Amino acid sequence: MRLLFIGDSITEWGRHEDPENIGSGYVRLIHDYYKTAKPEQNYEFINLGVGGDRISDLQARWIRDVLQLNPDIISISIGINDVWRQLDSEDPDQIYPEQFEEIYVNLLDHVKEKTNAMIILMEPTIIEENLESEGNKKLKPYVDIIHKLAKKFAATLVPTHQSFVSYLKTQADYKLTTDGVHMNSAGNMLMAATWIQNVKF
Repeated sequence: MRLLFIGDSITEWGRHEDPENIGSGYVRLIHDYYKTAKPEQNYEFINLGVGGDRISDLQARWIRDVLQLNPDIISISIGINDVWRQLDSEDPDQIYPEQFEEIYVNLLDHVKEKTNAMIILMEPTIIEENLESEGNKKLKPYVDIIHKLAKKFAATLVPTHQSFVSYLKTQADYKLTTDGVHMNSAGNMLMAATWIQNVKF
């Protein structure tokens, strides 16, 4: 069984320095869980996260990195940079929710048409460990779109954003990120645990 993880730097996390190309982030933790929990299964894990990617970047590499690999399971984590770029750049080429949804629908249509893959949609996590940050407010419609698409395409939803929101609401002082976006080991563990709890195959 081939499991493909695709997304931005949160998914990429260390894969270029890893001989297995899995990385040291949440994909590594999911990989290690299934490799040890079900050693009799011949799971093939592929990490194709690319730092800085937005939904339009996934679109540009979708044929090569998804359709041609014909995965049995595809897990998609995208949306952080679509919002972050609006906060840190004056680039007029922004991807607002309407375009985000339009491109995402196109990508998922291709998966349905060209593969038999089980689709897993991960909510984008957080932008700053502060629920009232501008980034988290701007992120909300993107999270809502992913819920809508999970229903439309009968996909499995992984509520990673909600997991982080629930954690932040406890006002715990232990950080989950290194910079408000990129995960430390605890943040990766929360992502992986949320994935494993919600994905059944």
